[in-house]
Amino acid sequence: MKNNINIGLGFKKEIYQEFFHNKNIKPDFVEIAPENWINLGGKWKQVLNKIRDKYDIVAHGLSLSIGSIDDLDVGFVKKIKDFITEFDIKIYSEHLSFAKTQNAHLYDLLPIPFNKESIKHVSQRILKVQDILKQELVIENISYYTSFEPEISEIEFINEIIKQSQCKLLLDVNNVYVNSFNHNYDPYNFINNMPLDKVKYIHMAGHKKISNDLIIDTHGEAIINDVYKLFDFTTSKIKNIPILLERDFNFDDIPGLQLEINSLRKICLNNWN
Repeated sequence: MKNNINIGLGFKKEIYQEFFHNKNIKPDFVEIAPENWINLGGKWKQVLNKIRDKYDIVAHGLSLSIGSIDDLDVGFVKKIKDFITEFDIKIYSEHLSFAKTQNAHLYDLLPIPFNKESIKHVSQRILKVQDILKQELVIENISYYTSFEPEISEIEFINEIIKQSQCKLLLDVNNVYVNSFNHNYDPYNFINNMPLDKVKYIHMAGHKKISNDLIIDTHGEAIINDVYKLFDFTTSKIKNIPILLERDFNFDDIPGLQLEINSLRKICLNNWN
């Protein structure tokens, strides 16, 4: 990373040329989903090689399914290891969720039960992944809309997994806001009780309000002011870590994405200098 303020953007094929021309958008680094690039050849392999030459890359996975009860897919983890080695990727993150069962992909990121048995199970799987990768795994707090009856709080759940597995945290500030709205808790208290010294980087994104008591994490809308405020609070407590703007669709307004990057950078400048 270039300096103490690095604001990145998810690299998407729909807008790949923008990352080379740098006329409308200028991220400091890019994030990719490795599953979308492993084993690709031809044009897209050439594109990714060019991206590697121009930017630092972080990898944010979708398919590890760290909470599954199935045996860990060791072959898949080894493919991830080869990929992050080839492209000199220093950060590999995944979701604190499960996304497949009996080898069937669910195409959603589902919450893991908040209990001590899950903590032990997930921590052991993270340790195994880290042993294969020879680097730390970074886990993200997810947004969720239904959950199993919790035995412990989500705060305790996340803290214990990080403690037992010695992994790091990808703190998604928008997910905290979304969950706080949908499940009626204080997002500032949640941030305060995260293991902030273990945060490797931060995600920021937009969401969509569906009704008066439901918002959905979409990665397709602009960041709202309340999420910026929570980000301001968060970056007053965590300094000099990368920030990633997530946008998965709605790419009509590329200059608008740069304005969001500028807003994130301004908040970091205010808090870190």
